[in-house]
Amino acid sequence: MASPQSDVFHFVMKSGNGVKGLLAKGVETVPRECVQPLEERIDRAEQVSDEDSIPLIDFSDPETAEHKIQEAAKTWGFFQVINHGIPLQVLDNVIEAAHVFFELPAEEKMKYLRENSSSSAVELFHSAIGGDDDNSKVLEWRDSVHHECIPGDDGKFWPPETRDQVLEFSKWAKPLARRLVEMLVRGLSVKTIDQTLEPVLMGKIAVVMNYYPPCPPNPNLTIGCRRHCDISTISMLLQDDTGGLYVRGRDSDKWVHVAPVRGALAVNIGNSLQFMSNGRYKSVEHCAAVDSCKTRVSVPMFVNPSFDSVVGPLPETLDAGEKASYKVFRFSDYWDYFMTIRPSGRASIEYARI
Repeated sequence: MASPQSDVFHFVMKSGNGVKGLLAKGVETVPRECVQPLEERIDRAEQVSDEDSIPLIDFSDPETAEHKIQEAAKTWGFFQVINHGIPLQVLDNVIEAAHVFFELPAEEKMKYLRENSSSSAVELFHSAIGGDDDNSKVLEWRDSVHHECIPGDDGKFWPPETRDQVLEFSKWAKPLARRLVEMLVRGLSVKTIDQTLEPVLMGKIAVVMNYYPPCPPNPNLTIGCRRHCDISTISMLLQDDTGGLYVRGRDSDKWVHVAPVRGALAVNIGNSLQFMSNGRYKSVEHCAAVDSCKTRVSVPMFVNPSFDSVVGPLPETLDAGEKASYKVFRFSDYWDYFMTIRPSGRASIEYARI
């Protein structure tokens, strides 16, 4: 006989209901399957710094912006960019499309679960962290849909509720991502991104829509996304006006809230770029809290190496005789490792450390 706990996991993860479905059932307490270990929660009164914030960089002056971006990558690993050229309407539309998709009936959404999806280019998923069986896992308070950006595919397998909006967002966001990566690698003395380097820096791109329903019973008991470092080259995040993104501060005992700025994109350095920069650029932990009464939506674009790329310190970072701090590895091997340990905080960085 299935236990009540495994029933919750089936309801959330296998039936298209998601965490959002728990609210529709009228839960009055946070289900024990969603109660995070104490060390994974954020005590906003004790752990969050009110005196610091990540850099907000105006992209309209490229020369000044480039220097500030390189400095932010070294000191924070996180920054926000404004005046980046993506129209506000494009940003608003992709946020709205996320709401439309996650408001669909469960039977419509479940078509995109991995076991049901007609293509790996799209996947509805719900994150459960912990042991090997459902009874030892803890659910994050989040539902997500993944859109793999495959050249020539044009999103034909994506949900009709999100397809046009994600395609339009990608049309604007990919060139911005390239400009950001170019600025960052110039800070490592890489003069140009040639055909050999491009797949290593940005060969695999995906857009994810994250939907964090409100948690009326007690949002402090759960978490939308547990603390982790991205394995990307860079990640660019659009968040709505709800707030809830927290970044590990320069004082590692504190977290910093990334306050939403209208039209801004939050950008962070991923582990792969930390390795390629031989540690000059920082990949830092971040997480997402949930609200008691407001839904939060975020839309990250993950800019990753291609699966067959070989990642390691760029030769330019070692030209002056500096010793390599990280080993060379195939990105597909690292991806497989990361998926078995996520969310791992900074442990995912140790994979490559010499």
